[in-house]
Amino acid sequence: MRAAAARRGNLYLRVVATVMIAVVLHVFVGMGWVWAWAGIYVAAQMLELWLFRRLRADPTGRLVRLGLAIMPFVTSTIFGFLALPLFASQQRFAPTLGGLLLAGALLNVIVVNSSLRSATLSAAAPHVVYLLIVPFVGRAANPGAPLANALWFGVLLLIFSVAVAGRTLEKALRAEALAKEEAERRRHEAEEAVAAKSAFVAMISHELRTPISAILAGAARLHGDVADAASRTHAQLIADAGSMMRTLLNDLLDLSKLDAGRMAVEQAPFDLRQSMADTLRLWRPDAVKKGLRLRVEGAANLPRWVAGDSLRLRQVLNNLLSNAIKFTERGAVTVRFKSRAEGGRLVVEALVADTGPGLSEAQVSRLFTPFDQLGSNVVREHGGSGLGLVISRELARLMDGDLTVTSTPGKGSRFRLEVRVDPAQAEQAPERGAAIDGARVLVVDDHMVNRRAIELVLQAFGIQPTLAESGERALELLGTERFDVMLMDVYMPGMDGRDATRRLRAGEGPNRDIPVVAVTASATPKDWEACRDAGMNAHLAKPVDPGQLHAVLTEMLPPGAARAAA
Repeated sequence: MRAAAARRGNLYLRVVATVMIAVVLHVFVGMGWVWAWAGIYVAAQMLELWLFRRLRADPTGRLVRLGLAIMPFVTSTIFGFLALPLFASQQRFAPTLGGLLLAGALLNVIVVNSSLRSATLSAAAPHVVYLLIVPFVGRAANPGAPLANALWFGVLLLIFSVAVAGRTLEKALRAEALAKEEAERRRHEAEEAVAAKSAFVAMISHELRTPISAILAGAARLHGDVADAASRTHAQLIADAGSMMRTLLNDLLDLSKLDAGRMAVEQAPFDLRQSMADTLRLWRPDAVKKGLRLRVEGAANLPRWVAGDSLRLRQVLNNLLSNAIKFTERGAVTVRFKSRAEGGRLVVEALVADTGPGLSEAQVSRLFTPFDQLGSNVVREHGGSGLGLVISRELARLMDGDLTVTSTPGKGSRFRLEVRVDPAQAEQAPERGAAIDGARVLVVDDHMVNRRAIELVLQAFGIQPTLAESGERALELLGTERFDVMLMDVYMPGMDGRDATRRLRAGEGPNRDIPVVAVTASATPKDWEACRDAGMNAHLAKPVDPGQLHAVLTEMLPPGAARAAA
């Protein structure tokens, strides 16, 4: 089947070549009977095609397989026969044409039938026989020609050359097959390595988020409770260190997702002007603290409502502004916004220019290399992992754009961010959420540190939560007490958060329809889809951010929940 399929792909080329040979011999040599030869050869090709189709429909047919096996010998016998009258012809150059015909036919046999040695031998045998007959035909047609005996040398040389070519081709094809197998094996190894790395990073991130949550929650509570300035400074130091750990962890997770091809951006409506204004407002105090001017140009000309990934866009712009302010000692950081329509979409451009030390060509070439800082002094003075710009550029490309840089030593750097978004309609303003103080909240997490960290945050909101260490315990409490909302850890030993939610939704208890918020360290779109399918209403990423938790509770709690609790 393999050899027959290869020959079938070459069928139309052989038929066209046969017709062209017939035309040439009829016109220039006057061989009118050549059309009979061409008709027989084309009929043999059609028979082979018919047999191939029959075999493909019924691979068990023995007669069809036998017929298809002998067809290369039959077609080669018919095709090569034409060389004999050409060698016997008195027409000038006719023997040369006959030699070219057999040589071309042999090479075609070697190339087309190389996948199966038996098919190659079957198809080549008639041509070899014809080549061995050629010297006899040549001597009979030209008895007095001294070069007739030399045909033996030419014939043997041609057969030897074709055999060497066939052997070389066979070795090359075998080497190619081995190379493909090796490449496929290495690809599988690479995929397994990436999967193992992703699993390792996911596991480590889940474990690290537990102490980070406790650090951030404890520092926030301490900062709010202590009165003296020194203690508040120490609490802020702890909070800043926890935020740095969280940022580094998020960068490692983002890089892992990008490497595995699992990073995705969403398309949701958002207010572009407001989003950019909020981002710039966040960095203005840092610029003022260093004595820098933070200038904004073109923001008023940006479209208002667009559809894209506001979170990832702000993440990239945050990183660019952080770097610009971090490495600029004097002068200004300027952000220029532009937008244009292109192919039914909107292209949004943000240019972040600074008056810092600038970068050399060698430094620019290393700028987007993971974990590569531009110098040891950068790590010593500013810290960081060297991942921010790498992730930012990949995120920009996921948003159908790019991140590029131009820089001159001593004259600052210019980072140009370009993304594509879609036009969108303004969203209706959401109804005012419920007051959350005094609400009845059930916190479910198998780790005591996580439960305590979330409890500290909720207490700052005026909520005294009920804590459960497992999905089973949560269902027991849900069957006896009424709650307003549940914060459910997704991955727990025994009954995990999704299974517990499914059982809750399938039951008839008093809390069957309460909002369930998934709290997980791996809040990927795929994970969130699984949570939503299980009946969960919203999700939070670990470590829990107090502002995000407050916003989710405000959205999820039914109106009047706090008053009812009071």
